Amino acid sequence: MTEPLLMDCDVLVGHDVTTGRWGRPERMHEVFKATGISGGVVSALRAVHFDVPSGNLEAQQVAEGNGWSWCPVLDLRDPLGAERELERVLSLDQPPRAIRLAPTAQSVEPGYPSFGHVVQLLVAAGLTIFVEGDVRKVGPALRDLGARVVFLDTHFYYLGDFVVLARSEPGFHTSTRMLTGPDSLEIVAAEVGAERLVLGCRTPFHETHSVVRRLLTSRLSPGEIARVGSQNLTTLLEASC
Repeated sequence: MTEPLLMDCDVLVGHDVTTGRWGRPERMHEVFKATGISGGVVSALRAVHFDVPSGNLEAQQVAEGNGWSWCPVLDLRDPLGAERELERVLSLDQPPRAIRLAPTAQSVEPGYPSFGHVVQLLVAAGLTIFVEGDVRKVGPALRDLGARVVFLDTHFYYLGDFVVLARSEPGFHTSTRMLTGPDSLEIVAAEVGAERLVLGCRTPFHETHSVVRRLLTSRLSPGEIARVGSQNLTTLLEASC
C-alpha cells in the first residue's frame, strides 16, 4: 500500500522558555525525514511568549524557505495589538490561512473579553483557528459562532468532551497529538467522522514518531488515514482562502 501524504498541523520554531529547548528548522527536517512527514504549519514560540511581530516574521520566513505554511500568533493579552497584527498579516500579498491562539501560555482565560473579541475577529475574517489549551475550557467559549477550529491539545482523557462539543459544531476538529489512548482515533471517526481529525505532532517538541505510528497502525481505513494525514488540513487551509 502506498504510504499516505503526511502533514503536521502543529510545528513550532524557536526557543521554548519553559524548558530551554530549541525548535530549529534543521531539526524539523531531521524529524520529518525520519517519520515520512512532508511539511506542516509553522508558528513561532517567540510570538506566543513575548514578541508577536518578530515571532510571526520568523515563522513566515521558515515556512516560505521550506515550502511550508505559516500560522501567525496573536497576543490575547493585548486585544488592541492583536487587532493591529491581524490587520497587518491579512494585508500581505500572501496572507496566512490560519491563526494560532495560546490562551494558557498567555494566561488568558477563555471567558475574558479579549479572548472573545479576538475569536470574533477571526471568525469574521473566515480564518481557521488553531487553539492550544484544555478543550473542556476552550471549547465552550467557541460554540455557536460558526468557528472553524483545530484544538491542538485534546487529551484522550477528555475525548468524550471533544466528541460532545463536535456533535453540534461541524467546524470543530482535533489534533491527533495526544489521542494515543486505546481506540481514541477510532472513536472520533465513529462518532463525528474522520474528517474531524488532523495529524498534529508539535514537531520538534513532542514524540512525532509515536503520533505518526499511532495513525498508521490505527484501525481507520486507508482512505480515512489519508484524510487525517494531510487532506483534512489542506481542506481547512483552503477554506480560509
